[in-house]
Amino acid sequence: MSELPEVGPLLQRMGQELTAWLDRTQRTDPAMVGIHTGGVWVAEQLRDQWLPDAPLGTLDIAFYRDDFAQIGLQQGVRPSELPFSVDDRHLILVDDVLMTGRTIRAALNELFDYGRPASVTLVTLVDIEARELPIRADILGASLALPPGQRVKLAGPDPLHLTLTNVAQP
Repeated sequence: MSELPEVGPLLQRMGQELTAWLDRTQRTDPAMVGIHTGGVWVAEQLRDQWLPDAPLGTLDIAFYRDDFAQIGLQQGVRPSELPFSVDDRHLILVDDVLMTGRTIRAALNELFDYGRPASVTLVTLVDIEARELPIRADILGASLALPPGQRVKLAGPDPLHLTLTNVAQP
């Protein structure tokens, strides 16, 4: 794999695409929801620059993971905070890395426990194309094809940058 993309230009393009998407789909008064931890960092940056009036909520999907019974509770679990009603609201769900789709499935399950949103727009910084569920981003920063055993991770929060990590192969 060659060099990883810089986060700043990705966020700039994503912000432009997101505001155009919201205008085109007539989704007014959206609220942003970042998935801990990297998704929150991306959501904060997008909101600060492109949607400063949008409220920001955070999700920690640890209890909603489908592998919770196998791996148990992760360290550093935080409470989710949604300081607005999700009912009939246009939500922008933000994550840093889209891989299997299981994190997004868990986040959607949690969001629907809070109420019934009018719509959910998925925004992800990076898609590493290792999907196990039929989930795709509406707004995407970059798509990366990684060799087996490599993952990309968002480090930050100041500055945000992508790093490669190696994972053990079964």
